[in-house]
Formats: sequence, structure tokens, C-alpha cells
Amino acid sequence: MCVVIRESLQDMSIHAGVGISKNADSYQSGYEAAKSAHGRMGGDRADLVIAFSSVAFDQAEMARGIRDAAPGAFFIGCSDAGEITNEGPAQKSAAVMAIRSDTVKFHTGLGRDIKNGVREAGQAVAREVKKSAGEELRAFIMLPDVLSGNGAEIVRGVLDVLGPHFPVVGGAAGDDFLFEKTYQYRDAEVVSGAVAGVGLSGSFSMGIGVRHGWMPIGMPMKVTRAEGAVLHELDRRPAIGIYEDYFGAKAEELRKEALARLAITYPLGLKIPEYEEEYLIRDPITVDENGAITCAAEIPEGSEVRLMIGSKERAVEAAQDAARHLMSEFETDKARPKFVLMFNCIAREKLFGAKAKDEIDAVLDIIGRDVPLLGFYTYGEQAPLGGEIRNKEKCDSRFYNETAVLFAIGE
Repeated sequence: MCVVIRESLQDMSIHAGVGISKNADSYQSGYEAAKSAHGRMGGDRADLVIAFSSVAFDQAEMARGIRDAAPGAFFIGCSDAGEITNEGPAQKSAAVMAIRSDTVKFHTGLGRDIKNGVREAGQAVAREVKKSAGEELRAFIMLPDVLSGNGAEIVRGVLDVLGPHFPVVGGAAGDDFLFEKTYQYRDAEVVSGAVAGVGLSGSFSMGIGVRHGWMPIGMPMKVTRAEGAVLHELDRRPAIGIYEDYFGAKAEELRKEALARLAITYPLGLKIPEYEEEYLIRDPITVDENGAITCAAEIPEGSEVRLMIGSKERAVEAAQDAARHLMSEFETDKARPKFVLMFNCIAREKLFGAKAKDEIDAVLDIIGRDVPLLGFYTYGEQAPLGGEIRNKEKCDSRFYNETAVLFAIGE
């Protein structure tokens, strides 16, 4: 089955279209999605194709179908934990956006072998993109594999090359909530354990929105012992105590799935001293026999942590706030978004369950239902704190969990 999404206005210099396919044949699914996206874009061939796909497909065959349907276009993408388009959330699909523009230039890169050099992989993808561009870059979209390494460290690697205040957005690749192996696409390559990226240069307007909606509960606690993503002690007690104190459960009752289920509604919030408005969310995954919690991203030793609480209502409000902030960057009708990318944590989809479409609809009500939207459910997100891009010195790109990130390009 192939569903046509919608197209942008034909009298603009930035054109985008989105297509999605559930064809059981991997090649045909990629081909159909890209073909319909290309058709909705209109006009000549695409300059860039972005794809997000279920690991239910043979990844190489699905990607080959996309390339055959959009020959000559740069190609970037990754596997995911669910697809997002104007029609709402989807599963077991291939979703594609085709873009062409005479004002935006695209430059792709790939940082390999994250396991043997996390920060180095971030540096490599940024370095390749920067060299390819040969001119000033204005934004960078990254799609890392965080099953192979610390996502925050990959972001740091990118910033090492592009500068400490450079706007970075993106989402960590998924694998249908299996947490086994993810895939990254760059032009003719389909790999694992890497970070794919695309840099944008040229003349265009852009906006970023980033919010999560989780609220702090309980008392703040200090991280007294941590190693990367492993949180050993809070206030010199085993880290699991933060959950035991609140829920009365013992560590052995919170192992693996039990803790992961709790974390959907009750993640951890990491206080950012230089940004008072919001916490960085950290998603606990497992607890070991000593009460140490492994999170989806790092929690630095010495930082302040609080238990957070979320709800569907607050999550929708947060997505709306992100969309409003994004739209505030577009000050005229001419500068309205021509396409939007959404990077949305899989924990948010699990929180919403059957009502996941409510969050997507809430975003579309603000950005406009005619604006082509492509996104996916991630294993982590990247964006500047607060979506700040106007004040360059305050642009501080970070790695998030359980957060909605929106990125828009206009003229």
C-alpha cells in the first residue's frame, strides 16, 4: 500500500513532498515511498531525499528502491522505531521526504565505527560535511546510532568541528523497539554503528522547537558516583533508591522491563545550571544487582537529578509549545516553513499508546496541515537548548531523551 501525503506550493523556490509505503516487498516499499514523495515535490529531480524506515525491511533493498526512484539526489536517513508523516504515526513503513531548492544546498557525511571512537565519529561526520560544503554551514542534521555509543559524546564531536554554538538537530536511529541493531543511510551506503549527517548551507530561514513536558517531583538529589550512562549513586546511596523511595518497590522488582515501563511516565531530570527553564530528560533502562541504573544517555557526576512525572496532556502541551517556538522564527507569510522534520522519542509514543496521533495533530494545527512533515520515533534527540538559534552565543546543542524536537526550513 502506498499513501500520498501532500506537496508544497509550486511557486516557491523550496519544494518538498512526503510519501509513505507499507508494501511488504522491501525494494518496492522504498521505491513507492520515494516515487510518491518525488511526485508530490513536483518539478525536476530532488536535491535531497530523507528516509526513515522500519527494520522489518531488508535495509539495503529498501534503500536501493529509494535511490532508483530518486536518481542523482543526495540520500540520508536511518532505521527507526516508528514513522511520522502528516497522516500521523505509522509502523512497519518506509517514509520519505524529497526536497529540491535553488536556495538551499545539502552536503552529506558519515562517521563510522562509533564503538571504537564515539567522539571521533561525530568529528568525522562533521569534518566530511564541512569539507564537502566548502562554504559556511548554517545547520546540521545528525542521525546517530546510540546503541553503539554515548549520544552526548557524538554531539560533542560534531561541535568540535562546527563550533561550540552551532545549531545541531536530529534523532537517534531505532529498530522497532528491539534495542539490538540500528542502521544509517548515506547516499549508496547502508551501515550500522555510525552517524549519518547532512549540512545545510545557502539562503533560507529556519526554526527549531524543543520541549518535553515532564515536571519535577520529589527532592533534588546529587549524583555522587557515575560513569557515562551508568548512574551508580545518588546522595551516596544506590541510584535505584530514587525509585524505591517514591514507589516502595525494591530493586529486584524494578529490573529491566519494570523500570523501563516506569521510566515512560517517571524518567529522571538532569538540572542544567546554565539553563534554568527546563531539565534534560534521561531515560532509565535497566538496574543491576548493586542498584546502579543504566540510562539512555550520560548523567555527569556532581550534577543534580530529580524524579520527573509526565502525562499525555502535558506531552501534547509541550509539543504545541515546541511548534509555537518554531513558528516564531518565521515572521512573514513568505518565510513560513516549507517543510518540517520531527524527531520524537519512542517513550512519548509509548506514553500516548493508541492516541499517539493526538500529538502529531497538535503540531500540525500550529505549523499548518499543508506543510510537508516527516519524522520518526527515536532513541534520543538532538537540538539547541530551548531551540535557541537567534542569539548565536546562547545556541547550545545537546542530547535529549523523551523530548519532541521540530526543525523547519523556509525561504
